[in-house]
Amino acid sequence: MRALSLVCTLNASPTPSSSQLLAEQVMAKFRDLGVEGELVRVADFDVRPGVELDMGGGDQWPELRRKVMEADILLIATPIWLGHASSICQRVLERLDAELSESDDDGRLLTYNKVAAVAVVGNEDGAHKVSADLFQALNDVGFSLAPGAVTYWVGEAQQGTDYQDLPATPDSVTSTTHTLAVNTLHLARQLADNPYPPS
Repeated sequence: MRALSLVCTLNASPTPSSSQLLAEQVMAKFRDLGVEGELVRVADFDVRPGVELDMGGGDQWPELRRKVMEADILLIATPIWLGHASSICQRVLERLDAELSESDDDGRLLTYNKVAAVAVVGNEDGAHKVSADLFQALNDVGFSLAPGAVTYWVGEAQQGTDYQDLPATPDSVTSTTHTLAVNTLHLARQLADNPYPPS
């Protein structure tokens, strides 16, 4: 099994990122379960706007898409901005829209038999809304989602603490991260052994 995390912080490396920290914690749990993985910060790449596989002009989405296609599990990590996933996260979803035009010889989307999960951080409530938006989008483009396929942290309203500034990871986040990892891996293994039927 192989996992890929696309971290959708607005900041390029090496700026510290709460989204990246939570994604690293999920990927560490996957490693503990024997899953190989890679974490990519999307802001480090020139991902052009559009809904095609390759928008040309130096577009680096094809490089990231290759990583998505090589993975069994896709984790998308995003901050909450103005009550929504980041603009970079939205761009990733828009680029994944191109997968609706790609299929194998049996008529299945190439993303079928791949499993997705979500990690969300923010300083206000909204993690359920953001994860619901991402769940629907990821399912629309062919990914399956296990029960408990999100881990998140949101701070109290109208305060400025970032997840990365907490003195320790809250037990509730550790617990939901564990559930995400074990359930997502279980579903990925099931689909590897029993792929979806021809469409």
